[in-house]
Amino acid sequence: MTTTILDERMLPHPTLRLTAAGGTCVGNRYPANYDVLHVGDELLAVADGMGASEGSATAGRTAMATFTAHPKGTPEALREAVAAVQHDVREAGRQLGGQLTGCTVSALIPGPTDLAWIVQLGDSRVYRRRGTLLELLTTDHTAAWLGAVNGWYPHDSPQAHLARYQLFRYAGHPDAPEADLIAVTLRPGDTYLVCTDGIAEQVDYQHIDARLSDRAPLTEIAAGLVEDSLRAGGQDNATAALLRIS
Repeated sequence: MTTTILDERMLPHPTLRLTAAGGTCVGNRYPANYDVLHVGDELLAVADGMGASEGSATAGRTAMATFTAHPKGTPEALREAVAAVQHDVREAGRQLGGQLTGCTVSALIPGPTDLAWIVQLGDSRVYRRRGTLLELLTTDHTAAWLGAVNGWYPHDSPQAHLARYQLFRYAGHPDAPEADLIAVTLRPGDTYLVCTDGIAEQVDYQHIDARLSDRAPLTEIAAGLVEDSLRAGGQDNATAALLRIS
């Protein structure tokens, strides 16, 4: 089992104090970590490869490299960045002989004002704790999400469990689906969490809420979320990126 915690860092911003950190863990199930974590000056992002194969690892690395290198200052630029991700991941799959090469991508991109953009493709997630409320800001692009919203089956049923693995949108999809673009405002006191499903599916809402309400250093909170995923079984790679506004 390997755990990596990124040092806390300041992100450049003209009016707000933005502090970021992150952590990732292989867990107990997989031989390697197929999640990719990025905490940089321009954005926080996670990618989660589909399955445990070279295609999974290649998809995550390719998607993150393409997305972080592409201009992202406007909604149009973000759409172009996602289109480039789709192209490059599909091309990587062709070079691997057509094996499944896909991943999720979730990102938070602060702008020069109090506006930030969320990019959502797949079933990784973005949460925000503002005041006393923890909100899930993104939608999972899965059959499980549609089933839960429309009452197709109980959320804890075997059908719901299987439906978690049926993704309608992801990087590398043959139809190159677009990502959700969500505009949010950054307010002092906010804490954002960008995470893979190894956190979201293993650490319950109350535990995430308790972690994000803590005013401890973000490195400690990231480590705590990873530890929570291990205590819950560690059945998936688990990755978390955190942003605090003050």
